Amino acid sequence: MKQFINTKETLVTEAIDGSLRTGGGRLARLDGYPHIKVVVRTDWDKSKVALVSGGGSGHEPSHAGFVGQGMLTAAVCGEVFASPSVDAVLAGILAVTGKAGCLVIVKNYTGDRLNFGLAVERARAFGLKVNMVIVDDDIALPDLPQSRGVAGTLFVHKIAGALADQGAGLQAVTDAAERVIDGAVSIGMSLDTCTVPGSPKEDRIEPGKAELGLGIHGEAGVEQVAFSNAKTAMAMVVDRLETSLQPGPHVALLNNLGGTTPLEMAVLAEELTHSRIGPQIRWLIGPAPLMTSLDMHGFSVSLLPVSQTEEALLQAPVAPWAWPGCLALGAVSVLPLPDGLSPIQPLPSQDERTQDFIERCCSILIAAEADLNALDAKSGDGDTGTTLAAAARALIEALPRLPLADTTQLYRAIGLELSQVMGGSSGVLLAIFFAAAGDASSSGQNSIGALKAGLERVMQVGGAGPGDRTMIDALLPALDALDNGLEAAASAARQGADATSRITRARAGRASYVSESSLSGHNDPGAEAVALLFEQILTRHALSA
Repeated sequence: MKQFINTKETLVTEAIDGSLRTGGGRLARLDGYPHIKVVVRTDWDKSKVALVSGGGSGHEPSHAGFVGQGMLTAAVCGEVFASPSVDAVLAGILAVTGKAGCLVIVKNYTGDRLNFGLAVERARAFGLKVNMVIVDDDIALPDLPQSRGVAGTLFVHKIAGALADQGAGLQAVTDAAERVIDGAVSIGMSLDTCTVPGSPKEDRIEPGKAELGLGIHGEAGVEQVAFSNAKTAMAMVVDRLETSLQPGPHVALLNNLGGTTPLEMAVLAEELTHSRIGPQIRWLIGPAPLMTSLDMHGFSVSLLPVSQTEEALLQAPVAPWAWPGCLALGAVSVLPLPDGLSPIQPLPSQDERTQDFIERCCSILIAAEADLNALDAKSGDGDTGTTLAAAARALIEALPRLPLADTTQLYRAIGLELSQVMGGSSGVLLAIFFAAAGDASSSGQNSIGALKAGLERVMQVGGAGPGDRTMIDALLPALDALDNGLEAAASAARQGADATSRITRARAGRASYVSESSLSGHNDPGAEAVALLFEQILTRHALSA
């Protein structure tokens, strides 16, 4: 799989240096590349308790992204998914530990426990006061004697880091970290495995499935479960968390495992707040990439019961850029639309024939959704079918309030409806189309003349015309032929749509940004939608005759 790296051998060192260049001098690394990869604070005077953590790379921004005032004092980085060496950990401890001592925070993996543990023993032999805590927040494998340490580790970094920053002693910081470890629980879910640099991608998750409870190193999860949408995915995660949930208010950490889009993460945040445990979640950290697993298309949820003291420590300001803050959850604020944007609703009226025609047109577009999306993916962003189908569904829902018996007002009402429910340029252009058709109808034009007037206005405002590879290439000839009957119009629309496959230089729409090779041989999806609409109307008309 292609990745933006140079070599796997230099990946981590180059990534660390790339991150440090924007640190404003507040961060540095110890000498010793490539074996010793330690990021440290440059503003550290050793007067307070130091916090050292780390582990294998590939979890960015953990752990180097959390080095700074209020969180970690040093982060020790290993190679991708590999524990750092004892010498590297020891170098980090020695670099930042003064008389106040040091707390070493370790995720519960064998390599980390051994390497960090031995480094702590060697540091103590130097006469330093060093404590170590082991985070084991993963509840995916309840029968496992030693649970894994995952994103709940960040609760420890933040609360212990805030206490240390406030001048608390080593034992108080350690005790606070232990309390957090006792309360934190986490579990993750993913739709795909991660891609380890230099290794072939493991393709173990079956189509239509998600993996529940997988590890942050790509380890297989507890089980593969059927996947349908964000709501059911979050419900399955919550089911597992609920078994470990303690009474009282909680803070949730919603973690992006690396390859999930911000749009998806926002939906997951909404589903988490609406879940059964939502009423107990008072504060949210994220959604954000915090403890990732390279490019894994997944998420994890960590929960921590908190007192007012821990709440204050989680909300204390910090320097690290990667910490998104701990914010109170609240209701969605909704304000009324400004004056003039709430449309005057026309008086609804019934006309069975008109209603039937609109429903037929809408059902045709809904049925064509997948085919139009596939066609649009060849020359655009793959959403033409979805956009038209969503508008069609909304129009069907709006039928009871439309003035079906008044053609002039119906055109205008459809235009208003589409301007509100359709996104992008499509909604605007169709709103203009129907508004202009309504104006023409009010001036005495028949239906064909009104629709032609609507299309003329669209061409004026939108700037596109025949031959520009848009829906106009099918709609204009269809309307011109409509006086000769529906069959002639459908034939003209099909010829116009098919002709767009030979137009390799689009002059309007998103296809104008696409190369000629990508356009050749593929109909414009908007023109294809028009042709399908006329053809299907003709077919259904013939069947009903």
